Amino acid sequence: MDQITLRADAGRQTGTRPSRRLRREGRVPATIYGQGIGAINVAVDQRELHSALTTDAGFNALINLEVGKDTHLAVAREVQRHPVRGEITHLDFIKISLDVAIEAEVGIEFIGIPVGVTDDNGIVETLHTSVMVSALPASIPSHIPAHIEELGVGDTFTVAMLAPIEGVEILSDPDMPLATIVIPAILVVEEPEGAEEPEGAAEAEAGGEAAETEDEA
Repeated sequence: MDQITLRADAGRQTGTRPSRRLRREGRVPATIYGQGIGAINVAVDQRELHSALTTDAGFNALINLEVGKDTHLAVAREVQRHPVRGEITHLDFIKISLDVAIEAEVGIEFIGIPVGVTDDNGIVETLHTSVMVSALPASIPSHIPAHIEELGVGDTFTVAMLAPIEGVEILSDPDMPLATIVIPAILVVEEPEGAEEPEGAAEAEAGGEAAETEDEA
């Protein structure tokens, strides 16, 4: 996994007002902590942060944070977003070491069209889209494939069915369901042409016509 360099300015003021001022200036307040260092309050450029976190590695990107003359290898965690705009309003950077395993959330990539969809008009119902893993920082995959081609209606793909990845330990419950194939709850059934009316309905209609004839007479 490639490493990304991101400059961080130390010594930012904490509190609601200073943080709002930083965001208006296009910067994001953050905190660095982890192996061998105490908490450091920093600010990073919003656009540069967005670029760093939108690679294939996503929020598991390895980031070299340049703070003054020091550089800290870190990953982004505890990301907070604006409830409406979705912009990152604060995050933590956890200092890591390349030779020490860390935990990370990795997305699932569902591959293939299940036979329950092609043969029985079922649909894929996604239940979970990520799992927790433990691995060395450079070994964390950008995604984990889930081959669901053989799923029929009523079948469920669980964590235990994921193919093993060398150097990666999946921490999520093996029985946790990821996807299942179901029949849609509402099906529109067209009435076949030439279908006969129910006998009762035909008699009722005949009776109505007879009554109309008598009235006219």
